[in-house]
Amino acid sequence: MHKLVVLYSQPVDPDHFRDYYVTRHLPLVTKMPGLLAWRYSFDVAAAGGEAPYFAVFEGDFADAAALAAARASTHGQRAAADVVNYATGGAVVIDYPVQEGAG
Repeated sequence: MHKLVVLYSQPVDPDHFRDYYVTRHLPLVTKMPGLLAWRYSFDVAAAGGEAPYFAVFEGDFADAAALAAARASTHGQRAAADVVNYATGGAVVIDYPVQEGAG
């Protein structure tokens, strides 16, 4: 499993961010090939203080190659180009292989 995480900083207009993200951006993201599961939240909290992020997105892919193919696809390119339309505070995009633990 390989995870894509997008961390969004506080936008200039939080209401616009929420509305645009749900109605316009997520429909683009969910068309990315190879996306196995996804989740997001606008309720980001931090232990012991104010959270440095306004929102978070997580997407699951089979492996790094599947994520790379999704990002290079037409839908992936459209989703990436769309970020400037709502994320006025910026975004940090990270990805990593998921290590499963026993327990």
